[in-house]
Amino acid sequence: MIHPTDLPPLGEGLNNAGILIVDDEPVNVRLLEQMLALDGYRNVLGITDPRETLTRIAEQGTDLLLLDLNMPHLDGFQVLQQLRALALPPAVLVLTAQSDSPVKLRALRSGARDFLTKPIDMAELMARVRNLLEVQRYQVYLHRQNTVLEEKVRERTRELHDTRLEIIHRLGRAAEYRDNETGLHIIRMSRYSQLLGQLAGMDESETELLLHASPMHDIGKIGIHDRILLKPGKLDAEEWAIMQTHARIGADLLDGHPAPILQMARDIALTHHEKWDGSGYPDGRVGEGIPLVGRIVAVADVFDALTSARPYKPAWPLEHALAYLSEQRGRHFDPRLVDLFLGNLDAFLAIRARYAEPEPVEVTP
Repeated sequence: MIHPTDLPPLGEGLNNAGILIVDDEPVNVRLLEQMLALDGYRNVLGITDPRETLTRIAEQGTDLLLLDLNMPHLDGFQVLQQLRALALPPAVLVLTAQSDSPVKLRALRSGARDFLTKPIDMAELMARVRNLLEVQRYQVYLHRQNTVLEEKVRERTRELHDTRLEIIHRLGRAAEYRDNETGLHIIRMSRYSQLLGQLAGMDESETELLLHASPMHDIGKIGIHDRILLKPGKLDAEEWAIMQTHARIGADLLDGHPAPILQMARDIALTHHEKWDGSGYPDGRVGEGIPLVGRIVAVADVFDALTSARPYKPAWPLEHALAYLSEQRGRHFDPRLVDLFLGNLDAFLAIRARYAEPEPVEVTP
C-alpha cells in the first residue's frame, strides 16, 4: 500500500501500490495482471469471486480496485455499495463491456472514479491507473493529515478541559484552605453531591458538571476577613451578617461567563445556604425555588461538615449527624433528598471511607 508520509515527486513510488482486480472471468484477470506487471506494478492481486472483495482489500491494503460490473453473486454496483462502509476506500476504475451512458453515470455516482470500456487498450489503462494512483496517494495523505490534526485538536481540547478543571479545583481549595487543612472536604462533598444528583435523576453530563462545580461552593470566603472567618468563638450579629455575604461574593466572582460549569457553580455558591423552609440566606428562597444543585450541595456540605473534625469542633458521631439530617428534613433540607441520602447511606459512607482524613502522626520527643 502507498505510504505517503513523505510524498515523492509525482509519478514516483507507485509501483508498490496495492491493486486488486475483481472480475469473474479468469482470462480477464490474468490479462490485467500481465499488463500491470509489464508496467512495473509488483503488488497486484486478482480474484474472480466479488464476495471476497472487502476481505482482500483489508488483507492487501488496496489503493486501486479494477472492477467488473457484470458478475454473479455480487455485481459491480453492489461491490461499490459495500465500499461505502470503508473509512478510506480504494480508488475504483470500472472495466466493463457496457458502453452506454446511463451505466457509466450510475457507476460514477456509485463511487467509481473512472470508467474504461472493454476491450481494453493497454496504454490507456496504464495512464488511467497511474492517474488514479496519484490521486489516491494524495487522498490517503490528506486523510492521514486530517486524522493527525483531529487527534491534536482532541488532545488540546482535553488539555484545556483538564486545565480548566484543575483551576476550578484549586479555586475551591483556596477558600477551603482558610479553614480546612487538607481540602479532603472538597473531594468528599463533591462526590456526595455527584451521587445525590444521580439519585435525584440528573443525567450523566449534569452530574459530571456538579462534581466539578460544587468545589467552588464557598469560593466567596476569600472575601471574608480572617478576624471573622477564623474567629474561634461564636460570631456576633454583625459578624454573622458579614459572614453571610460570602454566598453573594462567590456568585459575583463566578457570574458572567457562558461556560455551563461556571453557571452551575454560580448557582451553587449563591444558594447552597438557602433552606427548604425559607429561613436560609442570602435571599430566603423557599422549597423548589432553590435550584436543585443548591439543595443537593446543602445536604452534602452539611453532612460532611458535621462528620469532620475542624479546629473549632470535634467530628460528630455518625448517628448524630444522620439524626440531624432527619430532624432538618423539610426544614433545612429538601425532604426528597434527605430520603435519597438515607436510603442509599452505604454508598455515601463508602465515599466517606475512601476519602477519609489521614490519621494524625504522633511525634515522639
